[in-house]
Amino acid sequence: MAKTILICGYGPGISSAVARKFGAEGFQVALVARNAERLAAGVQALADAGVTAKAFPCDLGDAAAIERMVSEVHDALGPITVIHWNAYRGAAGDLTTCDPAELRAVLDVGVVGEVAAVQAALPDLRAQAGEAAVLVTGGGFAFYADPVDQMITQWRTMGLGVAKAAQHKLTGVLHHALKGDGIFVGSIVVMGMVKGTAFAQGDSGLDPDAIAGSFWHLYQDRGDIYRNFPPTPAS
Repeated sequence: MAKTILICGYGPGISSAVARKFGAEGFQVALVARNAERLAAGVQALADAGVTAKAFPCDLGDAAAIERMVSEVHDALGPITVIHWNAYRGAAGDLTTCDPAELRAVLDVGVVGEVAAVQAALPDLRAQAGEAAVLVTGGGFAFYADPVDQMITQWRTMGLGVAKAAQHKLTGVLHHALKGDGIFVGSIVVMGMVKGTAFAQGDSGLDPDAIAGSFWHLYQDRGDIYRNFPPTPAS
């Protein structure tokens, strides 16, 4: 039976590289985001590389839409083996002035949406014990450190910082909740800007293909709950 990776929050950078890497390793790929044109281009690029891929436009901040999307992926590609949660929303930059609804929307994408996807895919994941996984794109914004909080405040990315911190905790609790079912949950914590994304300038930034390689190794060895990229002595 073919394995399928569900990539939630598809775009340039990490998710695109993860799609290529897992596709090259024999996975079918389900691409999910709101931008249908971007999804179509991603599917075509993967098809050109000989990878079976399909697009599933979805608002990843809408739990009901996520449940429907997971069902559609299952029907189109078969059981889901891996979820890669790469989705985020950048609103609520200044928590002292934003509409509180903006923060709710950020958490809906970064945290609640992930929970909805895991719950919807759980029968598939449990049926593939030992191979199933939930892989999360984490970020250094999650760390409880004063310099990090100062940077988040200066860059007006407060909502994203709060969501990444909550997502970091979610990874740990899901890891322990699901390991008895043979489902691995882990995160690559990205410690910088990623080349090819809106946050990076020019050709600078971390190599997304190298990050995708770290996700693949984490999936294979099913070791650390959190693994920093680039690697640090603490990771």
